Amino acid sequence: MIRFHLDQHVDSAIARGLRRRGVDVTTAAEAGLQDAADEQHVSYALREGRVIFTRDADFVAFHEQGVAHAGIVYSKQGRRSVGEVVNFLDLLSQCMEPDDMQGRVEYF
Repeated sequence: MIRFHLDQHVDSAIARGLRRRGVDVTTAAEAGLQDAADEQHVSYALREGRVIFTRDADFVAFHEQGVAHAGIVYSKQGRRSVGEVVNFLDLLSQCMEPDDMQGRVEYF
């Protein structure tokens, strides 16, 4: 089952919704990364085996530069509702294994 890390650009309601469904998720604040550079989020998520969910296109740029990561799910700000994001991430967590997401970007 996939575990997630939400960066500082993500509404905390998404974390609450995922937890209600039993999905393992950390937020930037919980990980002590609230004001951290994006690279620190990538390092944390890789070390902890967590897929990053973000609305920040800089994470996609890291992927394109060949930076190692445990997986990235990117959704442009304002494109999806909290409920849609929770549903998608919950489904992803059930259907994929961590190895499936290693070094991969999913666009939603």
